[in-house]
Amino acid sequence: MGEEQTTEGGGREFWRVLEELRGRLANGVYPLGSTLPAQRALADELAVSRDTVQRALRALSGEGWIESRQGSGSRVVKSPIHLGNPRQEAPRVRATLGTFIARAFAQPVVQLDVFTLTSESLDAHIRLQAERIRLEEITPERIELRMLLPSLSLELPYPRAQSPAREGEEEREAEAGQLDQLNGQLQDRLHAITRRHAISLRSALRDLQTEGLVPSVQVEVRHVPLTPAFKLYLRPGAEALFGPYEVVERSILMDDETEVDAIDVLGLGSTLTRHVNDEGDPDSSGSVFVESMHAWFDSCWDLLARPS
Repeated sequence: MGEEQTTEGGGREFWRVLEELRGRLANGVYPLGSTLPAQRALADELAVSRDTVQRALRALSGEGWIESRQGSGSRVVKSPIHLGNPRQEAPRVRATLGTFIARAFAQPVVQLDVFTLTSESLDAHIRLQAERIRLEEITPERIELRMLLPSLSLELPYPRAQSPAREGEEEREAEAGQLDQLNGQLQDRLHAITRRHAISLRSALRDLQTEGLVPSVQVEVRHVPLTPAFKLYLRPGAEALFGPYEVVERSILMDDETEVDAIDVLGLGSTLTRHVNDEGDPDSSGSVFVESMHAWFDSCWDLLARPS
C-alpha cells in the first residue's frame, strides 16, 4: 500500500485523474485545439483537490499533449494519431486499442496476447470491460490473458535524463554522477508504474471469477530481456494491433515535485495498425502478419520469458 501511495508521483488519486484525462484525449473527448474544462470544474467532477488536477495537467503538459497558460487554461496541442474509426473489412487500418479490446471481450472466449512496456493503456481498457461484464452488457465464459513485459532487471534506454553542455572536466564529472542518479530514479519510477498496472489488471480480471461473473479466468505475466520498441496486441488467429513507441523529448514529474528533462517514449501517441487474419486467403498480408506475430510471441513466451 505504501508503494502505491508514494513511489509513483502522487498517490492513487493523482494517477486516477491522469489516466482519466489521458483516456479523454485518446478517445477524442478533448480534440486537438480544444480547451480543457477549468481546473475547479475538473476537480469537482472527478472528486479530487484542485492541487491533484494541477499536478495531472502538469504531467500531461510534460508529455506534450496540452499547453497550459495562466489565464487561458489548458489547450490540446497534440492528439494521439491512432484515433479514427477503422473499417472492419480492411486488413490493415489505423485503429484504437479500445475497439480492439471491446471486440475481444465480445467473444465467448476472450484470448489476448500482449507485449508492451508498462500495460498502462491496457489496464484502463480492461477495467472498462470488467464494468461492462458487471452491467451484464457482455457475458464471456472464459478469459485468457498472456502478457510479456520487459525484465525489471533490464537497463532500458528510456527514459533517460538529458545532459546540458558542460565545458570543464570537473563539471562534466559532476554532471555524469548526477545523470547516473537521475537515470536510476527514472528507471525505478518506470518499473513501479509497470508493477502497479500489472497488479491492477490482474486484480480486475481475477475479481470477475471470484464474484462468479466469469467461470474461468487465466492471467499470466512473464518478463523478457527485451526493450519494447513497439506494442503488440494479439487475438490469436484473428487479428493484431501493432505500433511503434513514439520517442520524444519531454519533462517528467518526479516524486519530489522536481521536473527532469528526458528522452522517453509515449504509448498514447503511437500509431496502432490493425492487421486482420483473412481466413479465405492465408497468403494475404494481414494473415501473414497475424500468424508471424503469433509465432514470434509464442517463441518469446516459451524460450525467453520468466514468470513474474
